[in-house]
Amino acid sequence: MSRKYNKKAVFTMHKEFLMGNEAIALGALAAGVNLVAGYPGTPSTEVLETIAKRNPGNVYVEWSINEKAGMEVAAGAAYTGARAMVTMKQVGLNVASDPLMSLEYIGVKGGMVVLVADDPGPISSQTEQDTRTFGMFAKVPVFDPSSVAEAYEMIQEAFDFSEKHGTPVFFRATTRIDHGYEAIDVKDPEEYFQNTPEGFIKDPSRWVIFPRLSVKNHALIEKRNAGLSDTLSSYPRNRIFPEAKDGCRKGIATHGINLMYTMDSLKGRSARVLKVATPFPFPEKLALDFLSGLDEVLCVEELDPFIERMLLQICGKYDLKTKITGKLTGHMPPSGENTLEIVDQAFTSFLGEAMEGSAEGDALPKPPSLPVRPPVLCAGCPHRASFYAVKQAMKGKKTIYCGDIGCYTLGNAAPLDMCDTCLCMGAGIGIAQGVGHIEPDTKCFAFVGDSTFFASGITGTINAFYNQADMTLVVLDNSTTAMTGHQPHPGTGRTVMGQIVEKVSIEKVLRAIGLSVVETVDPLDYELSVETVKRVADEPGVKAIIFRSPCVAIIRPSERAQVNPQTCIACGKCIRELGCPALILDAAAPDTGKKKAKIDDSLCTGCTLCEQICPVHAISGGRKPGLLPNKEGE
Repeated sequence: MSRKYNKKAVFTMHKEFLMGNEAIALGALAAGVNLVAGYPGTPSTEVLETIAKRNPGNVYVEWSINEKAGMEVAAGAAYTGARAMVTMKQVGLNVASDPLMSLEYIGVKGGMVVLVADDPGPISSQTEQDTRTFGMFAKVPVFDPSSVAEAYEMIQEAFDFSEKHGTPVFFRATTRIDHGYEAIDVKDPEEYFQNTPEGFIKDPSRWVIFPRLSVKNHALIEKRNAGLSDTLSSYPRNRIFPEAKDGCRKGIATHGINLMYTMDSLKGRSARVLKVATPFPFPEKLALDFLSGLDEVLCVEELDPFIERMLLQICGKYDLKTKITGKLTGHMPPSGENTLEIVDQAFTSFLGEAMEGSAEGDALPKPPSLPVRPPVLCAGCPHRASFYAVKQAMKGKKTIYCGDIGCYTLGNAAPLDMCDTCLCMGAGIGIAQGVGHIEPDTKCFAFVGDSTFFASGITGTINAFYNQADMTLVVLDNSTTAMTGHQPHPGTGRTVMGQIVEKVSIEKVLRAIGLSVVETVDPLDYELSVETVKRVADEPGVKAIIFRSPCVAIIRPSERAQVNPQTCIACGKCIRELGCPALILDAAAPDTGKKKAKIDDSLCTGCTLCEQICPVHAISGGRKPGLLPNKEGE
C-alpha cells in the first residue's frame, strides 16, 4: 500500500470559523479521505455537503439512495485500501446495521469512519438513540468529540486508528457539536494527507463471510477490543482533569458536549473529572486511576447511562467501594438533552456548593419563555394541496392515511389531519398493507415522498403487489429531498458532484413492478386531483397516484394571490380547511363585525389552492397550474 505522508514537523495552517459538521468534513479531507457516501439526515447532512463543496478534486462523493447502500459503497472502497467515510443520523444507522454487523467481522484495509450524528432531545428525529451503546453491541470502536476543534482533530485520528486496527470505527457527534461553531486552526489544502489505495486483492478467506470465518474473527475481535481498552487508556483525548482540591473525594465522569457544561459549571467547585473520548472499548485502566481514592462519582452524559454502567462494572470487577450515581440513580435526567442549567443543578446537589458567582444577588433575571411555534407546511407547499384533494375525495368513506418521514409528516396537523400513522422511512407502505389485510373494508392510503420512495419505498411496493394488497400508494413528488436541505436524489437528474444524469422515472419503476394503474397529476389542479383520487381509489389491488409539483423553496413564483374584501363573505373556509400560514384574518368589518380573510404578501407563493376552493371566488391573482412534466416524468 503506497502512502505519501507529509513529513513536516509543523503544518501550515489557517483559521476558519466553522460549523462542527464543516470542521468534521475538513478534518476528513485533511486525513486523505478518498470516498464519502451517505444519506441526508439532520444533524449530519452538512458533513457530506461540505466535502462536496470543498472537494480538492480527488474525492468521490455521493448521496446514496439510503444508508445501507452508502455503508456498502464505503466498505467496498475500504476493501481496496482507500480511506472511506459514510455519513448518517442515528436512525439511519438502523438501516445500515445489516452490512455493518457483518463488516466488523470481515474488517477493512483502508481507514473507514462511520459518522453517526446523534440527536439528543430529539430535535429533529423519531428517536433518541445512543451510538455509544450501538458501538458496544456491534463491537465497533467509538470516538466521541467534545468540541468543534476536537472534532476536527479527532476524525483524522479516527482514520489512522481504523486503518491501523483494520476495523470500521464510529465517529459519534451530537447535534450541539454538529451545529455548534468555533474559530479553529485547519490545515492548508496542500498539507492534506495523500492516500493512494493499493487496490483490491482477491482473497476469499478474508473477504467472503462464512460461519467458519465468523467464528474465528469473532474471537479475534473480542481479543482485540480487550487490548484496545488498554491502548485507549493512554489515548491523550481520554484524560483526567485534576480539578479537585486536596482532600476532595468526589468525581465527575463525562463525555462529548457535556464536558463543556461540566467545566463551565465547575467554576469555583472542586471535583476530579474523567473525560471519556472513546466510550468503546472503554479505557478501563484510566478509569481505575480516576476512581482511586474517590468516595462518589456523578456521571453526566447523553443519552444512555453508558459511562455509569461501565464504571459500575469496573467497581464490581475490582471490588471498589466508590458510589456511582447518574441516570440509573435518578441524579441526572433519564432522557433528553442536558443543558448547563441541568448540570449546574445536579452539581449543586452532588457537591453541596454553588457555582462561583451564582449567589442569588448575582443571578441574572430569568428570560421569558419562548413562544410555541409548531412546525407547519410552508405556504404554497404542494403537499398541502395533495392532502386536501385526497381528504375531499374520500370524505364519508372509511379510510386510513399512513404517513412517512419528511415534510409531509406535517400533514398530521390540524386542519388537514391526514397522517394517521408514522413509524419510519418507508414503513407507511407496509402498515397500509397490514391494516388492509385485517380490515378489508378500509380504504388504505400510503403517502411517501419522492426521495423516500427511492430510499425505502420500492421494497414495500413490491411486497404489496406480490402479496395482492388492496391499497393506494401516493407519491408526493416535489423534485427534491426537501426536509433535509434539498439534496438531489435519483429522480432529480443530477448528483452531489454536479453531474447531469438520466432521471429515474417513478412511473416506469411502478409499472415495471407490475402496477397497471399509475396516474400523475399536478396537486395544484384541485378539481382534477379530486377526480383522479376518486377514480384511482376505486380500482382493485395496488395502484398509485403521483402528485408532482416542485417544492416552493426551489421554484418560488413571483405571483401573489389577493383577497377582494368586497367579495369575501368571511366564511373562513380557506383558513379553516387549508391551514396555510399565508392566510390570516383581517380586521373585523364595521357592518358585520366578522373578520375576513387576508393574504400575507410576504408568504404567499400564488399556488391558487385557496382560489380554487373559495365558494364566492373572492381570491385571485395566483399562478395557474401547468408546471406538470409529461406523464412519464421525463
